Amino acid sequence: MITVGEVLSAKVFWVDRELLKAYADASGDQNPIHQDEAFAKSVGLPNVIAHGMLTMALVGKFVTEFAGGSASVKEFSGRFVKPVIVPAGEKVDLTVSATIAEVNGSDIRLDISATSAGVKVLGMAKALITLPANVKS
Repeated sequence: MITVGEVLSAKVFWVDRELLKAYADASGDQNPIHQDEAFAKSVGLPNVIAHGMLTMALVGKFVTEFAGGSASVKEFSGRFVKPVIVPAGEKVDLTVSATIAEVNGSDIRLDISATSAGVKVLGMAKALITLPANVKS
């Protein structure tokens, strides 16, 4: 039974420079703020940062896993409030959890929390999912 106020178990995604390089190659986004520490710092960033769309994709993975697949995700949104900072030679966390905000039949609204190193990286993150008929809300 899914109830309003229920907190979903957090999932930690690990982000490192290797993942940033792979994402840059797959997406075609070779912006040096995602790979070149000197450049990132020269434009006022504290270090290399993860791609925003990579951050959203990982949060989306959390949502689709809970929903039982992407076909059950009806809405998904969030605002970038801080970057995921990725120092060389380190794996940093992207920790995602959610709270059930509303249950309306098979429709479930989630309020999503996404942090890295304890810092909130997404604001106003929400999702609407429709549970499959064989799952009881």
